[in-house]
Amino acid sequence: MFQENRGLLDKNRTEGYLIEKGDFMDFRDLSYVLAIAKTQNITKAADSLYVTQPTLTKFLQNLEKEMGQKLFRKLGNRFVLTYAGERYVAKATEILNLKKELDQEMGDIIKQNAGRLKIAFPTMRGTYMLPCTLPIFHSLYPNMHLDILEAHSSLLEGMLLNGEADLAFFNLPVKSPDIDYEIISHEEVVLVLAADHPLKDAGIKKEGCKYPWLDLHLLADEPFILQPPGQRTRQTVDQLFKICHFHPQVRLQTSNISAAAELASRGYAACFVTETHLKHIPFKQQPLFFSVGDSNTTVDFVAAFRKGSYLSYHAQEYIKIVRDFT
Repeated sequence: MFQENRGLLDKNRTEGYLIEKGDFMDFRDLSYVLAIAKTQNITKAADSLYVTQPTLTKFLQNLEKEMGQKLFRKLGNRFVLTYAGERYVAKATEILNLKKELDQEMGDIIKQNAGRLKIAFPTMRGTYMLPCTLPIFHSLYPNMHLDILEAHSSLLEGMLLNGEADLAFFNLPVKSPDIDYEIISHEEVVLVLAADHPLKDAGIKKEGCKYPWLDLHLLADEPFILQPPGQRTRQTVDQLFKICHFHPQVRLQTSNISAAAELASRGYAACFVTETHLKHIPFKQQPLFFSVGDSNTTVDFVAAFRKGSYLSYHAQEYIKIVRDFT
């Protein structure tokens, strides 16, 4: 019994010693390592953290010594993660995401209308949605700080998963099983042709179609402007081509939706654009719009977030504002 009690005492002393020595990581340590991993450069990481480069270098040296593991290997001026570093970053990201969700939930519980919300948009979508939604949100919650991120739609899921964004708005499909979403609206993907195009009168009325319906096979000799493969509208269009057994002649690939639609309006080539975008493109020459597909082709516009994460009150409120605008 004495030996058991002594063993327990030694264990408690050891654990207490570890706590006193700070061997248990704090949130600052996690943030420091993530910053180095993201920038792959000590100086850039230090700048982003508002600490000096020697301070961050000393921190990393001490951390790796205490852990008995190298988290980074140096290749020239780059700090590249080791396997141990990859595991550290993965778990650190999870921990910081949980910490942020806890802060949000506690803030909601005490009805604190102050905090920070990080929202990501595809660049084109943000151009016209932000001016319409941010003033409304700010008038309701003036103490909430919004970080607005704009990026290629193919990057938005990754921004959610790594905690860079709390909320993102884009069109389906969603690739990651760790992303959940709420549907905001259904949008039609329409074909854009110049007003004087030879097929201008070839569209027919079809049930369920807002625009004249055009058989895609009539465009067998038509050049197309398509978005890069990573963009969601392109994925929808590729699926449309596959269903119709249609092989397009691609004249240009661009992620600039406005430029593609404007070029189509001038007869350069045909393109596909979601209907909501068309409302916000100031065409110099008004083009023609057609429904295509089995009857028409639609996509779901969604508010996306990490699956299982806590969706804060203010995030839900912003989703409502976007839904009302859309």
